[in-house]
Amino acid sequence: MRIHLYLNGNQHHHRNQGMIAMLISNLIALLFIMSSLPLKADVLTLTSLEWPPYSGKAVERQGASVAVVKAAVESMGHELKVEFYPWERTVHLAKTRPDYAGYFPEYYFETDELLFSQPIGSGPLGFVENINKPISWKSLTDLKELDIGVVRGYTNTAELDRMIANQEVNAFAVTNDSQNILKVAGQRIPIAVIDSYVLQYLLEHDPYLTTARNKVKMNSKLLEEKQLFVAFSNDESGKKWRAIVDEGLKKIDSEAIMKRYFSK
Repeated sequence: MRIHLYLNGNQHHHRNQGMIAMLISNLIALLFIMSSLPLKADVLTLTSLEWPPYSGKAVERQGASVAVVKAAVESMGHELKVEFYPWERTVHLAKTRPDYAGYFPEYYFETDELLFSQPIGSGPLGFVENINKPISWKSLTDLKELDIGVVRGYTNTAELDRMIANQEVNAFAVTNDSQNILKVAGQRIPIAVIDSYVLQYLLEHDPYLTTARNKVKMNSKLLEEKQLFVAFSNDESGKKWRAIVDEGLKKIDSEAIMKRYFSK
């Protein structure tokens, strides 16, 4: 009888050990899951501009670049809020107002004021030209005698911006791409810097460009396939959100999102 009681007690002891081990295992798993989640959902507020199809208040999903950043931020358990302004105000607000962590989409350039995310996509940058007067060129030095349209405040390529700064080319700035398209269509300038997707979108959707649709096209030679970034303020908030966005970009396929967007 004593032996029988001893065996029952031993079985009871082992069952308790098994339950405790299972509880500990479940607790460890729960703590691991909780540690991989953000402590709370924060809202990332960025400024942007009307630059469809990459960004815009009224375009589908607020644009291809917004769709990418939104997917990255949401993959980290946070939310994205985008406010749209004219370009120079977009940049100024992001640099001076603490309620904005940064702005996008932006091309990379050397600066101590900003922190750039990992690439959020890319776009083909080139020249819009008049169909009846196409331009042939091999290097930017071939364009020194031409008047070139640019948009005020936009970054172009490093070489072209250096040449503009040194007054090696004749650059004329306007406030938006549509104005440059009209100037090229009317042969007031021979070429203007523009993204090919932007040109295509504006010709299809901007009612003010109806008369320009059959008069302009992209030049056959691109300046550069330009990568796009989020530009964050160089402060603690900017550092925090850049880390979150960069980690989120690892979890998504930004190029696939862009391709699906442009194929629609």
